[in-house]
Amino acid sequence: MLSTNDLNQIQQRGITEQQVEHQLEQIKEGFPFLRIEAAAAIGHGIIAPDEAQRDKYVADWKQYLEEGHKVVKFVPASGAASRMFKNLFAFLSADYDVPTTDFEKQFFDNIKKFAFKKELCAKCKANTGLSVCKLIEAGRYKDVVANLLEAKGLNYGQLPKGLLLFHNYEEGPRTPMEEHLVEAALYASSDGEANIHFTVSHEHLELFKGKVAEKLESFEKLYNIRLNVSFSEQKPSTDTIAANPDNTPFRNEDGSLLFRPGGHGALIENLNDIDADVVFIKNIDNVVPDRIKADTVLYKKVLAGILVDTQKKAFEYLRILESGSYSHAQIEEIIRFVQQDLYCRKHDIKELEDAELVIYLKNKLNRPMRVCGVVKNVGEPGGGPFVCYNADGTVSLQILESSQIDTNNADYVAMFKNGTHFNPVDLVCATKDYKGNRFDLLKHVDHNTGFISSKSKNGKELKALELPGLWNGAMSDWSTIFVEVPVSTFNPVKTVNDLLREQHQ
Repeated sequence: MLSTNDLNQIQQRGITEQQVEHQLEQIKEGFPFLRIEAAAAIGHGIIAPDEAQRDKYVADWKQYLEEGHKVVKFVPASGAASRMFKNLFAFLSADYDVPTTDFEKQFFDNIKKFAFKKELCAKCKANTGLSVCKLIEAGRYKDVVANLLEAKGLNYGQLPKGLLLFHNYEEGPRTPMEEHLVEAALYASSDGEANIHFTVSHEHLELFKGKVAEKLESFEKLYNIRLNVSFSEQKPSTDTIAANPDNTPFRNEDGSLLFRPGGHGALIENLNDIDADVVFIKNIDNVVPDRIKADTVLYKKVLAGILVDTQKKAFEYLRILESGSYSHAQIEEIIRFVQQDLYCRKHDIKELEDAELVIYLKNKLNRPMRVCGVVKNVGEPGGGPFVCYNADGTVSLQILESSQIDTNNADYVAMFKNGTHFNPVDLVCATKDYKGNRFDLLKHVDHNTGFISSKSKNGKELKALELPGLWNGAMSDWSTIFVEVPVSTFNPVKTVNDLLREQHQ
């Protein structure tokens, strides 16, 4: 099936022949659905701290930072903005020339409200001799869109989302990348420094570096802080082979194998390379202007306080178990902590021998930890918090996507549909053990949680293999805590018209 040329191509990507054969087998066989006990809810896997508790966690986080721990803000930023402009691309190729759909009308009726309006106007004048307003008056709507999306203009159709102008300020508009620099200064800094790491695609790396070089000094002065910005790219070795509908390898027109990015789950490799005590993870497009950042900053500190508090207890219990000197009451206390604070339960735990019980507790305590903010379900597409069964017979908290739900199981579909909360990708992670050593995060991935999606290339159908998602199966074997955060902290931009929402104005 694989030729000498294929094997050379595979080797150059840092992938083995066995990996490719295994991926083709996974595409053929598919993945098992997860067994679900229930959707997580307040009092059943989700905690909702009151004001006094929030104040305590914020104070705990402040103290932790004062102790000099290293904190990194990790921002997946490789996504191109093309999907944001799907409707405008459709308008460009439509057989009509004036705004017709509700989306098109909303865009043009509010064009002055976009943070990119001034730059767009300058491009329109340079390329057509007319401003945006004059082009609209002349009925040349498509010229406006072309200058927004195409290379001759702002090229927003090909740029990464992190480098588009999102928000207006008196001193000038900001990109999401800049808003993340500000967030880092506000809740993730210690000793006068903040560390921000962006994962970017190879073709956008220099653009990001250029924008950071242009803006860094002004933000450092504004917040009297040193901002250490670093980048990484998704590794070619995490790409997955594409297959035809009959499960044979999909080939490009030149006969070479087609490999595709393995989805955001590939970023577990990038996260594994980060040396930090605490890592904040948040998507590039979930940012707001300074005027409404207060909730975001407060709840980031709350999540971080819960993380370091819980980790501290886990470390104490591990040291007790490691010492070999503990009482029956202490073991009972540790079991309660694992079951209640970490929400990890084993139904037959009472049947374990003493030695087996200690090994079990050590395994559940000595692993990476994450605190995930969850918001009340507002109908956004995406994953949610669930209580799931694991391969080792335990039940624990997981974030599931719709693709992981067996749609033939009416109970599961109802759980997903009626779930009270949604996953906004708002994570604070601890990736070191109680001895200060970094966990190998790759050992905590559930490789049975990938999924197959249908795509096409040059008009030909193909099957694509998505790796276990970064906050889904890639973190399956982490200690997980769900915390309700207000919906005001969740403001993603999926289409250009989302920027017209009040939160982005």
